[in-house]
Parts: sequence; structure tokens; C-alpha cells
Amino acid sequence: MSAAQPATQNHPLSLISADMQAVDAAIRAQLHSDVPLVSQIADYIISAGGKRIRPALVLLMAKAWGYTGQAHYQLAAVIEFIHTATLLHDDVVDESDLRRGRKTANALFGNAASVLVGDFVYSRAFQMMVSVNNMRVMQILADATNVIAEGEVLQLMNMHDPDVTEERYLQVIRSKTAKLFEAGTELGSLLAGASEADIASSAEYGRSLGTAFQLIDDVLDYSGNASDIGKNVGDDLREGKATLPLIYLMQHGSEKERALVRSCIETGDEAHFDEILAAITTSGALDYTRRQAELASERAKASLISLPASPCKDALMALADFAVDRNH
Repeated sequence: MSAAQPATQNHPLSLISADMQAVDAAIRAQLHSDVPLVSQIADYIISAGGKRIRPALVLLMAKAWGYTGQAHYQLAAVIEFIHTATLLHDDVVDESDLRRGRKTANALFGNAASVLVGDFVYSRAFQMMVSVNNMRVMQILADATNVIAEGEVLQLMNMHDPDVTEERYLQVIRSKTAKLFEAGTELGSLLAGASEADIASSAEYGRSLGTAFQLIDDVLDYSGNASDIGKNVGDDLREGKATLPLIYLMQHGSEKERALVRSCIETGDEAHFDEILAAITTSGALDYTRRQAELASERAKASLISLPASPCKDALMALADFAVDRNH
């Protein structure tokens, strides 16, 4: 869903469609560079849209705690810029050629340009956060960016390693994916002047929600359609990533299945994708992964217990359900 297009009425984000338009305007206002290629690549990946969940979380959480100012638009844009920079770098590392249903920036413009423009987007995000003039805000975002970078390295260390444990994998999720969700909800509650306990609960919501989203992404990589999920089905296997469905199969599959998975993870060989998919399905690996996502979603909803009743709280609750019920 692009921020430039209003959400459908039954979508959890439909409540803030007008606010998302303001965030989109803030994003586009900050994309300009005197170097044409910078603007071209940055605009290309931003215009692809996506679900815009991370910036939406800043808006929803701020409004849920009663915030009435304007700074949440700028910080929502900062969150999206940090996310965009990670996507530019991720696609280079993963050698991906499809994202959000379009060619990746590195596939079109080359790896060097994508990495350097990713650096530009990161630095522009920090320029924007300084303008808010709040040291706590800068600390949250700086810490999040650092943890995300650590998560990227952890994932790199796990690549082509068939012995990755569930805990090692969940550590990557918490660092690489959930941390930015957490930062968004933490910022929203902080802007609204929530108590430290409520800020911590808001952060837990984001952390658990981000975990649920990533686990369902893992499920969809083996059960979705490329046209729905916006990337090639089986990319994780091709990249040698031992995500939770594969980790589960390594623990519960037959000796033959474990040997096949080990070989495919080590080599990034997707030639046996159909065979592995069948084994994942019959072993219950997808059901197990989905259940872990559901548990994370339930933790997210439980963390909202102190949040006053409001349409924004309802939207946050619905978003936790959407995280596990979606097909893209």
C-alpha cells in the first residue's frame, strides 16, 4: 500500500490515511539532491510504496496517547528513510532482483550506486531527526540504527549455516526487523508524553508486532505467490537463509530431508525447492512458524492493556491481527 493512496476502509491503517499523505509529502520533500542519480534512485525505491507499516506505527501510537502536534509526521518519515536505506543495502547483500513486485534498485542501477544512495538516505534521516531537537528521540533512532546494522551482520554470519538455532534466528529478527517497529512505537508514545512504563509497553508492542510480521514473511516465502508478496518465492533458500520453517524441518524432518536441507542451505541450491516445500508442508513447519507469529501478535495486543480506548487503539489491535492473517 502506497502512502499516496488511501487505505481501504477495512484496513487497519484506513484511520490515518490523511496523516499518511502528510508523511508522504514529508518524505518527498526530503528526497531532493543536487546529484541527479541520488534523487533518481531514492525516488525509485520510495515510490514503490510498500505497506508503510513502520511510519504508520509512529502516527497511530502518538495519536492513541493523545498527541496533537506535527512532529510525528517528520519522525514517521525518518523511520521510513531508515527502512529504505536498509532495503537498498539488503538487496545488494542478498543479490535480490525483485522487491515490491519491481526490479530492485541494484538490478537497475548497479550495486555501487545502490549502496552509496543507501548511505545518502541514512544520512538524510539523521539530518531530519536533528530538526526535532529532542535528544531522547535521537538516542532512540541512533540506537535502533546501530542494532539494525548488528542484525544485518548477524544474518550474514548465519548465511549458508544449516546449524542455525531457533534462538539465533530470533535474535536476528529482533535486531534486523523488529527493532525499527519498536523504535516507531516508542517514539509515538514519547512524543505524546506517555509515562516511562507506558513507553516501555508501547515499545513491546512494536517489538512483538515486528516479530510477527517477519515470521509470516518466512511462511509466505514458502507458501505465497510472487505477485502477492512482491518477491520471488524461495528467495530465502536461494540466499542460504535458514529461516524458521527450515530450522524446524532440520529438527523434525527425516534423515533424508535433513540432509537435503543441509545441502541446499550450504550451497544456496534452489533446484530442490519443490521437494523441500513438500517436506516443510508435511512436517508442520509452516504451522509451527505461523503459531509463533500468532503468539507474538498476542503479546503485542497484551502490551496495549494500559492504552485508553480509542479508534487508534482499535487500529493497533487490528494491525496485530493483520500481521498474521495477511497473504502479502
